[in-house]
Amino acid sequence: MPRLGIPDVWTDDGPHGIRPDVLWDEWEQAGCTNDSCVAFPALTCLAATWNPEMSLLYGQSIGEEARYRNKSVLLGPGVNIYRTPLNGRNFEYMGEDPYLAGKMVSPYIRGVQQNGVAACVKHFALNNHEVNRHTTNVIVDDRALYEIYLPAFKMAVQEGGAWSIMGAYNLYKGQHLCHNQYTLNDILKGEWGFDGVVISDWGGTHDTDQAITNGLDMEFGSWTDGLANGSSNAYDNYYLAMPYLERIKSGKVGTKELDEKVRRILRLAFRTTMDVNRPFGSILSPEHYEAARRIGEEGIVLLQNKDGVLPIDLNKVKKIAVIGENAVKMMTVGGGSSSLKVQRELSPLDGIKNRVGNKAEVVYARGYVGDARGEYNGVVTGQNLQDDRTPEELIAEAVKVAADADYVIFIGGLNKSNNQDCEDTDRAGLELPYGQDAVISALAKANKNLVVINVSGNAVAMPWIAEVPSVLQAWFLGSEAGNSIAAVLMGDANPSGKLPFTFPARLEDVPAHSVGEYISQRSKDVVDMKYNEGIFVGYRWADKQKKVKPLFPFGHGLSYTTFAYGKPAADKKVMSADDQISFTVTVKNAGDREGQEVVQLYISDKKSSLPRPVKELKGFKKVKLAPGEEKEITFTIDKEALSYFDDAQHAWVAEPGKFEAVIAASAADIKGIVPFELK
Repeated sequence: MPRLGIPDVWTDDGPHGIRPDVLWDEWEQAGCTNDSCVAFPALTCLAATWNPEMSLLYGQSIGEEARYRNKSVLLGPGVNIYRTPLNGRNFEYMGEDPYLAGKMVSPYIRGVQQNGVAACVKHFALNNHEVNRHTTNVIVDDRALYEIYLPAFKMAVQEGGAWSIMGAYNLYKGQHLCHNQYTLNDILKGEWGFDGVVISDWGGTHDTDQAITNGLDMEFGSWTDGLANGSSNAYDNYYLAMPYLERIKSGKVGTKELDEKVRRILRLAFRTTMDVNRPFGSILSPEHYEAARRIGEEGIVLLQNKDGVLPIDLNKVKKIAVIGENAVKMMTVGGGSSSLKVQRELSPLDGIKNRVGNKAEVVYARGYVGDARGEYNGVVTGQNLQDDRTPEELIAEAVKVAADADYVIFIGGLNKSNNQDCEDTDRAGLELPYGQDAVISALAKANKNLVVINVSGNAVAMPWIAEVPSVLQAWFLGSEAGNSIAAVLMGDANPSGKLPFTFPARLEDVPAHSVGEYISQRSKDVVDMKYNEGIFVGYRWADKQKKVKPLFPFGHGLSYTTFAYGKPAADKKVMSADDQISFTVTVKNAGDREGQEVVQLYISDKKSSLPRPVKELKGFKKVKLAPGEEKEITFTIDKEALSYFDDAQHAWVAEPGKFEAVIAASAADIKGIVPFELK
């Protein structure tokens, strides 16, 4: 609004990098030549670092790129809970545990906003799958809502200080979440005191009257008739534009809500574009590539390493065979609104070749053909991955190459195509696509030194797990993918990532599919989806099962060294409701190389009036230790860590009684237990 000196608000998709510019009223490329970016690892990788320092670095780096591109709002990060491994958009989020997601998202937000760019936390809330995302009405009890699906958003607001929130596409209590009385007015702005701006997702607004009264502040593209060719200003025809003005002029509504929306938008402007001390930012800097590499290295998870196959000692190796499409396929293009136009992306194959140099021969075989296409929303990779050979021919070639090598590195998993890790689609099942299981089994028979690297934002089934000595979970690692992977393979970086979600052995072991509801059929009509599993999501469900064990538990991740835990202790046996209690444990690097360990604190309520999980994550610390070095780790908690949400009282309750502090290296690897009591 030039007359009043109020500048435009410029937004950009980009939880993992600043998306290329598009035309003002459609998704076609604007044709700019200065809108390439650094691609940072996907947020699943960031969560897997379990390191808030990495999260702050990530936010600062991507915030600098957004500021340089003169963006007012960065549309990210996302903290929707990992409810099902079929969710095509899980790679954009931070896993299954609300405490971990909240503690990791808050530094990211602060880092972004240091640059005078608003972080827009999304998608608020209950957006836990992509099929029917516009037409799903989630039915969930208040305990699950407050204990599982809201805490990360609450921390984003109250600890991260987020300046904006994006509503979700789906419905709750029959109202779309971009204009929802319960989530936006009652909870977000009421209970949490959020003073920022609520932004609709594109096409997320459906009703002018609800948009006026139910908490929406800024409406983004709504695909109304105003977008038809020939409209002089499409935005005038959205739900909160001319229709709102006509209601005011006719006297149907007043300006009370409008005044409040304007106050929030002006506050956003003062915090961003109108801040005279706003930094200038930077883009494509060596520091940003270095940040991407470091985050990638720390997020890679060593799932299995029998007989110490990894790391690879190049002094003992003459030939390394690299197999698999994901060794060469660009992963920064595709997947939906997080798709990027990068300045460069180093493939895993090239990263390995660069690191190995002339110390060994590196040979490549395709192994399987997935998606040969290399274009999304006008961004073209330039890769030609077309291969017309049969699966049998591809496997035969891979086996021949593998049999003659000292090491075989298979790099596969998912990609960012439809029905993989991709917005607006979900996966068809838990298994690996494109016949990869057969390739891996054949390679396992051909060479005992096999490393499988799974590139994905989701858990996958691994029917070959007993045949393969070493498995790495590598995520979508961005511009520096090749360097991050090579560093871990060769031991330059000691893997320290831990899983931010449970890897189930079967889809039937996931509560959303065994006791809850998941609807995969497309529907234009609103469909109810019941979260019958309630609070028992992820490891909370796995802990309840006596016979069924996950493939890999939440918090799991191995190292090239070993860590020894001492006996944990508490500073008191009894705490009062207005008191704190501290737990200490000594951790020692018992191996021969430097490494980092994530020490995890879970709290177990031994007797409760309402059903509670066996244990819940309430603290974690990442510690770096030289060989033989030991450090004392301390966790301090108060009654908040002991509380559950009592839906009858609509309040958090810390019930007096006996508790246990559980010190662990994963949800299934308990190192010590300290009993205590709340009086």
